[in-house]
Amino acid sequence: MHKNRLIAILIIFVMLYAYIGVVYMNEENNKIEETLSRFGSNGSEVREIQTRLKNWGYYTGEIDGIYGSRTVAAVRQFQRKNGLTADGIAGDSTLAAMGISSVGSTPGTDNANLNLLAHLINGEARGESYQGMVAVGAVVLNRVESSKFPSTIAGVIYQQGAFDAVSDGQINLKPSQQSYNAARDAMNGWDPSGGAIYYFNPATATNKWIWSRPMTVTIGKHRFCK
Repeated sequence: MHKNRLIAILIIFVMLYAYIGVVYMNEENNKIEETLSRFGSNGSEVREIQTRLKNWGYYTGEIDGIYGSRTVAAVRQFQRKNGLTADGIAGDSTLAAMGISSVGSTPGTDNANLNLLAHLINGEARGESYQGMVAVGAVVLNRVESSKFPSTIAGVIYQQGAFDAVSDGQINLKPSQQSYNAARDAMNGWDPSGGAIYYFNPATATNKWIWSRPMTVTIGKHRFCK
């Protein structure tokens, strides 16, 4: 009888231990989910997300560093516009598209910038000569250095109305290796555009203002200007 009671007590302890373990794992999983969801998060990264989305016209709220409903809505709008899963979560892909590589890291790392610039070059200059592709990348970088434009590659590329490839979704196409090479050459300082901050196709341009800009060089179908 004493032995049976001892076995029963051991069984109860084992079951209780297992239950506590399950509860602990669920709590840990919930913590992970909260971290990934971003909703309710706060801090410098959220402030950076809000600032970039506001600069690009997606976010109209206060830059308060709190990931609330307005930030979620702005992130979803950005994701829909750029062919990402519109879940309102600032995960790795969304952060990379914004030029923010990951949580806690320095915004706009070289790898994220290279990838984004390659997407832009592929969308804007696919079919152009290699020199023409590098020149398009150089224009983006020249804008980053200019006080007239946002100060990051992502900010320049996603500035509303700046590039047709963003407006029509071609930026979401998989870049060719040549596009990556051109992006890397542009980031390393090669500028076939002659310091240009604009370019256009004379055969299709309808904006009269762009024709008034001082030309630097013509490469393929693109005329580059300041």
